Amino acid sequence: MKTLAKRLYAVLSVAMLIVVPLAGQAADPQKTYTPTSGQAGKDVVWVPTPQELVEQMLNLAKVTAQDVLFDLGSGDGRTVITAAKRGARATGIEYEPNMVELSKKNAADAGVTARATFMKADLFETDFSQATVITLFLLPDINLRLRPKILDLKPGTRIVSNTFTMGDWNADQTATVGAPCMNWCTALLWIVPAKVGGTWRVGAQELTLTQTFQEISGTLGPNPISQGRLSGDEITFVANGAKYTGRVSGNQIQGSITGGPGGNWTATKRP
Repeated sequence: MKTLAKRLYAVLSVAMLIVVPLAGQAADPQKTYTPTSGQAGKDVVWVPTPQELVEQMLNLAKVTAQDVLFDLGSGDGRTVITAAKRGARATGIEYEPNMVELSKKNAADAGVTARATFMKADLFETDFSQATVITLFLLPDINLRLRPKILDLKPGTRIVSNTFTMGDWNADQTATVGAPCMNWCTALLWIVPAKVGGTWRVGAQELTLTQTFQEISGTLGPNPISQGRLSGDEITFVANGAKYTGRVSGNQIQGSITGGPGGNWTATKRP
């Protein structure tokens, strides 16, 4: 992973020494714009994601026709177009106007303009709160700048990155594709977790939770909990030999208990 990051940073260093005459200019309607891998952009150089990895990223996120996908830094539009072919409503956010126009042409050629939209916009100023899936191929420091906004999205939103991480927020899943993919061949998936840190009332007991992204620890009454984890709004943990599973909805959790006393459980968060 570090080697791949160094490669992309090296491309960025070289690209900054190159004058890219087409960047920022209006597209010539008589000539199709042809981007060059490594060309400079607003926040990162453009390097295309291999199509094999695009497919793997969408597979990892389980993209279907019910999804609303936003691709942050959409480049030539290939991820948006591929998602649209799966029936999803997909939007690409791209700052380079020539790339936006090229993406629109590519979407038209693919016959998916009804489901594929492209916006010339700054990804830091874009509202993507309606997304169920977000895809990106950005550098780690940009991912970290976006992370607070991403963590405020609806629990269960799937985030998929080409190669680069979210700092100490560990991925829920990773997948790598082989040949013909040669570079940038790893997909990482995060599922935005519900926010559960604090004190909850479970019957006559208190459930105290400490949360670090999708991982949770704490106590139920006098007993420490273990194996605590969140997947979107789904919570699981073990306490006093029993497994608790539930679904978080705002200040309420409802679920079932396996082992121990069995039955159902309900938790209400204290102010």
